[in-house]
Amino acid sequence: MTLINIAPTKSSLLTLKHQLAVAQEGYELLEQKRQILVFELMARVKRAGEVNRQVDQSLASAYSALREATLDIGSRALDEAARSVRLDHRVQVESRQLMGLRLPGVTASTQTPDVQFGVGGTSTNTDLAFQRFTGSLPLLAELAELETAVLRLAAELRKTQRRCNALDKVFIPNTRQTIIFITASLEERERESFVITRMVRDRLGKSEP
Repeated sequence: MTLINIAPTKSSLLTLKHQLAVAQEGYELLEQKRQILVFELMARVKRAGEVNRQVDQSLASAYSALREATLDIGSRALDEAARSVRLDHRVQVESRQLMGLRLPGVTASTQTPDVQFGVGGTSTNTDLAFQRFTGSLPLLAELAELETAVLRLAAELRKTQRRCNALDKVFIPNTRQTIIFITASLEERERESFVITRMVRDRLGKSEP
C-alpha cells in the first residue's frame, strides 16, 4: 500500500474520510453491476449456443434441399428461379438499455413463403429449399442479436472489473492507510502540544513569587 501525498491536517482527514465513504459506496454499486453483467452475459452465452445449434441444423437442412434441387434442375435453372422470387423480408434493429449499456434487439419479419415457382422448370426440392432458407431468417436475426450483446456485455464487464479492482485493491486500501497515518500524526501533535502546554504552566507556576 502507498500513502496518498496529502498534508496531515484535520481538513485533509475530513476530505479523505469523505472520499473513502464515496469510494466504498461506488465499489458496492460497481460490484452489483458486475454481478448483473455476469448473469446477463452467461444467460446470453447459453442462449446463443442453443440458437447456434438450431441455425446449424436449419441451414444444413436448407442446403441439403438446395443440393437436391440443383441435381433436379441444374444450377442455371435454379438461379433463374431464384431471381423470380418476390418476398418482403424486413429486419428491425432496436436499442435496449441495460445498466447504461446499449444492447441490440434484432427481429426479422418474413413474409409467408407461398408458392413462388411455376409447375414447370422447377422441382419439389426447389420449393423446399426456399421454405427452409426463409425459415432460418428469424433464427439468424436472433443469433446476430445475441452475439453482438455478448461482445458488448463482455467488454463492459471487463471495464467494470478493472474499476472494481482499482477501488478495492488500490484506492480504498491506500486511503484507509493514509487516514490511519494522519490520525496518528494528529494525535501525536496533540500529545506534544499537551506536554508543551503543561511544561509552560509548570514553569510559569514556579516563577510566581
